[in-house]
Amino acid sequence: MPEFGYSFKEYDPLIHVRASRREVDVSPKAATEVCAFIKGKTLSEAKRLLNEVIEKKCCVPFRKYKKDLGHKSGLVKFYAGRYPVKAAKEVLSALENLEANAEFRGLDTDNLVIVHAAAHRGRKVKSYVPRAFGRSSPSFNTLVHIEVVGKVV
Repeated sequence: MPEFGYSFKEYDPLIHVRASRREVDVSPKAATEVCAFIKGKTLSEAKRLLNEVIEKKCCVPFRKYKKDLGHKSGLVKFYAGRYPVKAAKEVLSALENLEANAEFRGLDTDNLVIVHAAAHRGRKVKSYVPRAFGRSSPSFNTLVHIEVVGKVV
């Protein structure tokens, strides 16, 4: 079993709580944008926003991976966006895990602010697609590591 670490370095066990999802089968680009979308928000607000993304009522602004994306109305200070439902479900699962970890440690979940949310590319699942004349083309699937750190304020 591999030992996974966290990219968050200023971890203090008295005020911080963390959770992660490892090797999740979602798009790395969408997961990165969803993590940037919830960073700096309270836990309850982030969960509400992700539930709205899953219901396709609120869109996630794509700031980094925005090339050839359509414009969405309702975005503030940005124009390109999407509804990454699958990535939002996985990040919401990580937030529920974060809330359970905070309750287990006796921290107040009402005052929990997300100070770190990141998605990193994991291992690649290699497969090949058969083509014409006995050839094949690679078809690789990249898995994602999602990590979330909250701080009690």
